[in-house]
Amino acid sequence: MASSTHWNVVRFFVTTLYLWMGWILFTWSLSLGNLLLGLVQSGLVALFTWPVFVEENEAARRSHVPRVHFLIVYLLFLIVQMYGASFRVLWQILRGRINPGVVHFRTRLRTDIARTALANSITLTPGTITLFLDDDHLIVHWLDSRTTHSRYARKLIAESFERVLKRIWA
Repeated sequence: MASSTHWNVVRFFVTTLYLWMGWILFTWSLSLGNLLLGLVQSGLVALFTWPVFVEENEAARRSHVPRVHFLIVYLLFLIVQMYGASFRVLWQILRGRINPGVVHFRTRLRTDIARTALANSITLTPGTITLFLDDDHLIVHWLDSRTTHSRYARKLIAESFERVLKRIWA
């Protein structure tokens, strides 16, 4: 089997697997009929859409299959960050000291899925919203804009998320 054919098959199966996991999460049923129907439907959708979901340069297994133990740690870390940020935002609003601004910075994450997880994590954290993500460049609206310097802003906003995300999708 040619290398390109091999990666196309991998991309199809990765797309099918992710769609099937989404099916299971949305239907919340583990009955045999539901699982088989979901697998068939996911396969049919993947048959037509696999080139869109998994780009050819990211077809490697490690870029789409997370390390589960680090993913669990990240989800707990994200919850802690969300609660901490919500209290900081509340405190800033009560004091009347908000300093909104837009910052630009580059992420050090290499895969699209890790970059997307970073952008979503920033948006889920109160006080920050990812406005734009293009390759490794992010534009973030920040309620407590302490700096406009891109490296320092990345350090304050994204560095803690990036450390764990690098381990999930290496």
